[in-house]
Amino acid sequence: MLTGSLQVKKGIYYAVINLYDEFGKRKPKWISTKLKEKGNKQHAKRKLQEIIAELENKNLNPKPSDDIFERYNNMLFCDYMKEWLESIKNSIAKTTYIGYSQVVNGKLYSYFKEKKIKLIELKPIHIMNFYEYLAEQGLGNNTIRHYNANISKALKRAVIKEIIPSSPIDKMESIKEEQYIGDFYSIEELENLMSILNGTFIELPILITSYYGLRRSEAVGIKWSAIDFKEKTITIKHTVGYGKVDGVTGFIFEDKTKNESSYRTLPLIPIVEELLLKHKDKQNKDKRFCGNTYDTKYKDYICRNDVGELIKPGYITQKFAEILQKNNLRHIRFHDLRHSCATLLKRNGVKLEDIQQWLGHSSYQTTLRYAHLDDEQKRESANVITVVFAKEQKKEQIILAE
Repeated sequence: MLTGSLQVKKGIYYAVINLYDEFGKRKPKWISTKLKEKGNKQHAKRKLQEIIAELENKNLNPKPSDDIFERYNNMLFCDYMKEWLESIKNSIAKTTYIGYSQVVNGKLYSYFKEKKIKLIELKPIHIMNFYEYLAEQGLGNNTIRHYNANISKALKRAVIKEIIPSSPIDKMESIKEEQYIGDFYSIEELENLMSILNGTFIELPILITSYYGLRRSEAVGIKWSAIDFKEKTITIKHTVGYGKVDGVTGFIFEDKTKNESSYRTLPLIPIVEELLLKHKDKQNKDKRFCGNTYDTKYKDYICRNDVGELIKPGYITQKFAEILQKNNLRHIRFHDLRHSCATLLKRNGVKLEDIQQWLGHSSYQTTLRYAHLDDEQKRESANVITVVFAKEQKKEQIILAE
């Protein structure tokens, strides 16, 4: 059954009908009632119902043909999940597709393949049993939530295509999200790390990540064209990942960031500018030294090795861990440099709204998770509590003495 609402645009009532594409994405259709807003509310309501009835008669969401029904009637749920994955391939980022593919083609497919559960026979208990199986395999709630999200999207598409009357997952309780608290370095620890990295090839990506709180894919994806030395800005607008797509493993280039908020232009910090200029000079020397053997395919990228090859994101993570271990530094993940940036900004009085823009978070809640209290802040809080209680106790003593 179609649904809709009335909206006013330029003084005219419009019927906004809720239609959906095959992927479950809402595609509202605006239809003018040709009625002016003033004095026509009831007429507009009747017109809305007439428009809905007319569209339903046109059968905008037709039932599948007998051939399609027969196909899905016998399709296993695991095979349907693969079909869904293929159907959304061109509508999502490649890195997102890789993540979805790992979910669908891994434990999900093998589990439901063995159970031989058909799509039209899928029940909430089947999905619940699968989640229990994942938990037994050592997967945490947040990972299981990724499975849940993929299954939910796929089943919503099946409902829209009228393959199944309703989604079994809608009858289940939501999976509780585990609060993740990442680790971070203090300013002293970061300064020590930078002194150790001085002059190494990994110094630049780690410095940029620490100062700007970048994601790994953003750090590797920075190009020289994103640096404006005249205006003193750096623009985060391109990412580089690495994975398998269509059976081929290689770099994954995206001319868009994780979300709209991730696209950001930030001031070029002097120490970063100085290191960039030195790095640019080094790349030019490396090119002259290597001659024709120098790889120019990725010449616009900053994070390249001595022979011009683009550095793989995983390699940076690997070398980072090795450097920490070799120098007896406290272990943190490479991504925790992003946490460190947020925490240091917060500690030095930067508002969370500004930290959100600096890190490129689409959600304020995400920024709250990144900006941790360090030990010194906790001690300051403890001092405040101590002083307050001391004052109150002193007041009580004075009253008792009187």
